Amino acid sequence: MNQQPRVKIRHSTCPHDCPSACALDVEVLDDTTIGRVRGSKRQTYTAGVVCAKVARYAERIHHPERLMHPMRRVGIKGSGQFARISWDEALDEIAARFLQAERDFGAQSVWPYYYAGTMGLVMRDGLNRLTHVKKYSRFYSTICANVGRVGFAIGTGKIAGVDPREMALSDLIVIWGTNPVNTQVNVMTHAARARKERGAKIAAVDVYDNETMKQADIKIILRPGTDGAFACSVMHVLFRDGYADRDYMAKYTDSPGALEAHLETRTPEWASQISGVPVAEIEAFAKLVGETKRTFFRLGYGFTRSRNGATQMHAASCIPAVTGAWQYEGGGAFFNNAALWHFDESIIEGHDAIDHSTRFLDQSQIGRILTGDREALCAGPPVKAMLIQNTNPMTVAPEQDLVRQGFAREDLFVAVHEQFMTETAKMADIVLPATMFMEHDDLYYGGGHQHISVGPKLIDPPGECRSNHEVLQGLARRLRAVHPGFEMTPRELIDATLKKSGHGDIAALEADVWRDLQPDFRTSHYLDGFAHKDGKFHFKADWAHPPFGRVMGNPERMPSLPDHWAVTEEVDQQHPFRLATSPARSFLNTSFNETPSSQAREGAPSVMIHPLDAASLGIADGEAVMLGNERGQTSLTARLFDGVRRGVLIAESIHPNAAHIGGRGINSLTAADTVAPIGGAAFHDNKVWLRKAAG
Repeated sequence: MNQQPRVKIRHSTCPHDCPSACALDVEVLDDTTIGRVRGSKRQTYTAGVVCAKVARYAERIHHPERLMHPMRRVGIKGSGQFARISWDEALDEIAARFLQAERDFGAQSVWPYYYAGTMGLVMRDGLNRLTHVKKYSRFYSTICANVGRVGFAIGTGKIAGVDPREMALSDLIVIWGTNPVNTQVNVMTHAARARKERGAKIAAVDVYDNETMKQADIKIILRPGTDGAFACSVMHVLFRDGYADRDYMAKYTDSPGALEAHLETRTPEWASQISGVPVAEIEAFAKLVGETKRTFFRLGYGFTRSRNGATQMHAASCIPAVTGAWQYEGGGAFFNNAALWHFDESIIEGHDAIDHSTRFLDQSQIGRILTGDREALCAGPPVKAMLIQNTNPMTVAPEQDLVRQGFAREDLFVAVHEQFMTETAKMADIVLPATMFMEHDDLYYGGGHQHISVGPKLIDPPGECRSNHEVLQGLARRLRAVHPGFEMTPRELIDATLKKSGHGDIAALEADVWRDLQPDFRTSHYLDGFAHKDGKFHFKADWAHPPFGRVMGNPERMPSLPDHWAVTEEVDQQHPFRLATSPARSFLNTSFNETPSSQAREGAPSVMIHPLDAASLGIADGEAVMLGNERGQTSLTARLFDGVRRGVLIAESIHPNAAHIGGRGINSLTAADTVAPIGGAAFHDNKVWLRKAAG
């Protein structure tokens, strides 16, 4: 009689690039196999709920197309033709090519490149240690959160807000600039609880009628890049109709009088012309916010995708300071909790080895960098060698035509450490097989909540897969890169980091399983003052002196008081449409592109078009269409949809480039222009033309 495997339930944390960082209960079937994955009920933010993609994680971790062995390219770049080699051969060749680049062009001709394929501190950030020790070009992260983070912190003084679990105690939850049904399912868990238990209303503010709006009581559909105008008109009504809490502002804010005077001309009529939101909807929304003391503003990453995103985030975050909502349980605002962790990553990243004279290269401008743009290269040497971990720039980076051109250079050596043969891996000279999160130890935090945790190794990796840390150890020996971090195990790095950060040791954190770092009510609600030196919430933003980051993009042009800053890529006669590339439900950037269930749900790449716009161009539902601008063009399937403003297109992304007819993906259309005040990428801020596809 066959014995059934004895299932063990082990705890872990989802490592993917999502603020939820869900607490997981994982069925471990044996030393190499997992079963179901569930959200843990023991952790109060996850509250037993996890997204469908991660619930089906066995489909990904046991995928038959996982990379299993090191390989060397034997065909032309991009052909996908590789031959199996040993780990020693692979690491020897990478080290030799790095050393050759260093001899010929200097150490800064080597650029280690990574991002958030894992959010674990050891496996994500360890590459910086090699960069610092070897004096390679440093990596400036701009592709995701900078714009929103600085827009929030410029008001509050730090990146932290109300306990996100307080959504369940709110009477009105305003979900603005995020589509959590697609991207952060736990937001909806707590918002739905408030509606069920308190009769709370859910309002959604976004650029199209997405899955979150379909669950909302109030829908506000904006034109992309006009959130600031809408926010200002809401505050105009709050002041005009007596909803502004003047006592609160006098105690807790810097310049309420100047703000009120400034907003006198920012009427609903003014904002309606800019945003497309009818005046009656602006008035009704403002009245509801004004009458509801316990209003929780859940602000999202959509703000980070626009050239004026920092000013828009600041404007939206000013509303609860005008109403005084911060005073109440279930009221205030939240974007991210980055200020809570206080992680000292000096050993993980090798801070003691940093040479501040080495250049920072902008992650988002990889296309310009690899094609020799002098400004993007900071007037330094060309990039001749790269090691890429945790990211897929051939698909996710803006200005894809330049990215493709750069990676095709025969004089550029690229090693890619990956789990699947991504489009970036296909362009590599050496491909290395990587572990997944259940196959190594790491340390995690939840940007969308307040917990930290150890994610332990649960099963052995398949084939010859190695962790990011093991790859760095092997290269460090060959490159003569000396640092204590290279001699430590992941668990030792976690233990040392926790101790340096004042969080005890690894044993204590593992005993807690997930540790809650949320401050007390008064601190979370800034009732003893905001985090600026004067203790005030700042309506007046000092963009030239942001609280963190590198000043970029001419911040002196930014409006000090909340406003509509008209610097978005506006339509013109040749490009009459605005395109936003919003996140799809079953993909996470390009993670899960390879899983059959995600592929089946998302189908072919499509673009949402208002029916009247489609009719004017003779485009029928389901027809192939072309989108283009000065940066490139791509082909998608038309999806007629009246849940957008006229002149706005929505392409939920990111599908592989190869899924598009012609092999050019959606990021052929997006730009890498520097976003003020500390850099960023404006993925939702594009002017395009639209026409039927030829043939």
